[in-house]
Amino acid sequence: MALDDLMDQLPDDELLRLDNKLCFMLYACSRAMTKQYRSYLEPLGLTYPQYLVMVVLWENQAVSEGLRVAELGEKLHLDSGTLTPLLKRLETAELVIRKRGVQDEREVFVNLTKKGNGLRSQAADVSRQLLCTSGVSVEQVKQARGLLEKLLVKIEGA
Repeated sequence: MALDDLMDQLPDDELLRLDNKLCFMLYACSRAMTKQYRSYLEPLGLTYPQYLVMVVLWENQAVSEGLRVAELGEKLHLDSGTLTPLLKRLETAELVIRKRGVQDEREVFVNLTKKGNGLRSQAADVSRQLLCTSGVSVEQVKQARGLLEKLLVKIEGA
Protein backbone atom coordinates (compact mmCIF):
# COMPACT_ATOMS: atom_id res chain seq x y z
CA MET A 1 0.00 0.00 0.00
CA ALA A 2 1.37 3.39 -0.97
CA LEU A 3 1.85 6.02 1.71
CA ASP A 4 -0.57 8.39 -0.08
CA ASP A 5 -3.30 5.71 -0.04
CA LEU A 6 -2.73 5.11 3.65
CA MET A 7 -2.86 8.84 4.39
CA ASP A 8 -6.22 9.14 2.62
CA GLN A 9 -7.78 6.07 4.27
CA LEU A 10 -6.88 6.71 7.90
CA PRO A 11 -7.46 10.08 9.55
CA ASP A 12 -5.16 11.20 12.37
CA ASP A 13 -7.75 10.33 15.02
CA GLU A 14 -7.75 6.70 13.84
CA LEU A 15 -3.97 6.48 13.43
CA LEU A 16 -3.45 7.70 16.99
CA ARG A 17 -5.92 5.34 18.71
CA LEU A 18 -4.18 2.77 20.92
CA ASP A 19 -6.80 0.19 19.90
CA ASN A 20 -5.62 0.52 16.28
CA LYS A 21 -1.91 0.10 17.04
CA LEU A 22 -0.51 -3.23 15.87
CA CYS A 23 2.78 -2.30 17.53
CA PHE A 24 1.04 -2.00 20.91
CA MET A 25 -0.72 -5.36 20.56
CA LEU A 26 2.61 -7.01 19.64
CA TYR A 27 4.28 -5.32 22.62
CA ALA A 28 1.51 -6.36 25.03
CA CYS A 29 1.50 -9.94 23.71
CA SER A 30 5.27 -10.15 23.97
CA ARG A 31 5.20 -8.97 27.59
CA ALA A 32 2.39 -11.40 28.47
CA MET A 33 4.16 -14.34 26.79
CA THR A 34 7.45 -13.53 28.50
CA LYS A 35 5.64 -13.35 31.85
CA GLN A 36 4.06 -16.77 31.22
CA TYR A 37 7.42 -18.26 30.26
CA ARG A 38 9.08 -16.84 33.37
CA SER A 39 7.16 -19.08 35.77
CA TYR A 40 7.98 -22.20 33.73
CA LEU A 41 11.62 -21.32 33.07
CA GLU A 42 12.53 -20.28 36.61
CA PRO A 43 12.84 -23.92 37.81
CA LEU A 44 15.21 -24.55 34.88
CA GLY A 45 17.36 -21.58 35.92
CA LEU A 46 16.76 -19.81 32.60
CA THR A 47 15.52 -16.39 31.64
CA TYR A 48 13.44 -16.08 28.49
CA PRO A 49 16.32 -14.70 26.36
CA GLN A 50 18.60 -17.49 27.65
CA TYR A 51 15.90 -20.01 26.78
CA LEU A 52 15.81 -18.71 23.20
CA VAL A 53 19.58 -19.14 22.92
CA MET A 54 19.23 -22.70 24.18
CA VAL A 55 16.42 -23.41 21.68
CA VAL A 56 18.66 -22.40 18.79
CA LEU A 57 21.51 -24.51 20.13
CA TRP A 58 19.23 -27.55 20.58
CA GLU A 59 18.06 -27.09 16.98
CA ASN A 60 21.65 -27.01 15.72
CA GLN A 61 23.22 -29.81 17.75
CA ALA A 62 24.28 -31.64 14.61
CA VAL A 63 26.85 -28.92 13.88
CA SER A 64 29.92 -30.64 15.30
CA GLU A 65 32.12 -27.58 15.77
CA GLY A 66 29.24 -25.68 17.36
CA LEU A 67 27.33 -22.67 16.22
CA ARG A 68 29.15 -19.44 15.48
CA VAL A 69 28.08 -16.57 17.73
CA ALA A 70 27.39 -14.52 14.59
CA GLU A 71 24.98 -17.21 13.33
CA LEU A 72 23.29 -17.35 16.71
CA GLY A 73 22.84 -13.58 16.62
CA GLU A 74 21.34 -13.72 13.12
CA LYS A 75 18.83 -16.39 14.11
CA LEU A 76 17.78 -14.48 17.23
CA HIS A 77 17.95 -11.00 15.67
CA LEU A 78 20.39 -9.94 18.41
CA ASP A 79 23.67 -8.08 18.17
CA SER A 80 26.84 -9.32 19.84
CA GLY A 81 26.57 -6.68 22.57
CA THR A 82 23.31 -8.24 23.72
CA LEU A 83 24.26 -11.85 23.01
CA THR A 84 27.67 -11.93 24.72
CA PRO A 85 26.38 -11.32 28.28
CA LEU A 86 23.68 -13.97 27.73
CA LEU A 87 26.30 -16.48 26.64
CA LYS A 88 28.55 -15.60 29.59
CA ARG A 89 25.71 -16.31 32.03
CA LEU A 90 24.89 -19.60 30.27
CA GLU A 91 28.57 -20.54 30.42
CA THR A 92 28.73 -19.68 34.13
CA ALA A 93 25.71 -21.96 34.64
CA GLU A 94 27.68 -24.67 32.78
CA LEU A 95 25.03 -24.99 30.06
CA VAL A 96 27.26 -23.94 27.15
CA ILE A 97 30.92 -23.61 26.34
CA ARG A 98 32.46 -21.03 24.03
CA LYS A 99 35.59 -21.70 22.01
CA ARG A 100 37.63 -19.56 19.67
CA GLY A 101 37.92 -20.74 16.09
CA VAL A 102 41.06 -22.68 15.18
CA GLN A 103 41.45 -21.12 11.74
CA ASP A 104 40.19 -17.67 12.72
CA GLU A 105 40.45 -16.69 16.38
CA ARG A 106 37.99 -13.84 15.83
CA GLU A 107 35.23 -16.43 15.44
CA VAL A 108 33.64 -17.82 18.57
CA PHE A 109 31.71 -21.08 18.55
CA VAL A 110 29.09 -22.11 21.10
CA ASN A 111 28.35 -25.72 22.08
CA LEU A 112 25.96 -27.24 24.56
CA THR A 113 27.40 -29.01 27.56
CA LYS A 114 25.98 -32.29 28.82
CA LYS A 115 24.06 -30.31 31.44
CA GLY A 116 22.72 -27.92 28.78
CA ASN A 117 21.64 -30.77 26.56
CA GLY A 118 19.95 -32.38 29.56
CA LEU A 119 17.50 -29.46 29.85
CA ARG A 120 16.08 -30.15 26.39
CA SER A 121 13.20 -32.45 27.38
CA GLN A 122 12.19 -30.19 30.27
CA ALA A 123 12.17 -27.22 27.87
CA ALA A 124 9.93 -29.14 25.47
CA ASP A 125 7.51 -29.62 28.35
CA VAL A 126 7.50 -25.86 28.90
CA SER A 127 6.35 -25.34 25.30
CA ARG A 128 3.63 -27.99 25.69
CA GLN A 129 2.35 -26.45 28.93
CA LEU A 130 2.24 -22.95 27.46
CA LEU A 131 0.37 -24.15 24.39
CA CYS A 132 -2.19 -25.88 26.61
CA THR A 133 -2.71 -22.85 28.86
CA SER A 134 -2.90 -20.42 25.92
CA GLY A 135 -6.20 -21.82 24.69
CA VAL A 136 -5.18 -21.57 21.04
CA SER A 137 -4.70 -24.46 18.66
CA VAL A 138 -1.44 -25.53 17.06
CA GLU A 139 -2.90 -24.41 13.72
CA GLN A 140 -3.69 -20.93 15.10
CA VAL A 141 -0.16 -20.65 16.45
CA LYS A 142 1.25 -21.58 13.03
CA GLN A 143 -0.97 -19.03 11.29
CA ALA A 144 -0.06 -16.23 13.72
CA ARG A 145 3.62 -17.08 13.50
CA GLY A 146 3.50 -17.08 9.70
CA LEU A 147 1.85 -13.66 9.61
CA LEU A 148 4.34 -12.24 12.11
CA GLU A 149 7.25 -13.69 10.14
CA LYS A 150 5.99 -11.94 6.97
CA LEU A 151 5.63 -8.71 8.93
CA LEU A 152 9.18 -9.01 10.29
CA VAL A 153 10.62 -9.59 6.80
CA LYS A 154 8.79 -6.53 5.46
CA ILE A 155 9.82 -4.32 8.37
CA GLU A 156 13.47 -5.40 8.24
CA GLY A 157 13.50 -4.93 4.46
CA ALA A 158 12.05 -1.42 4.66
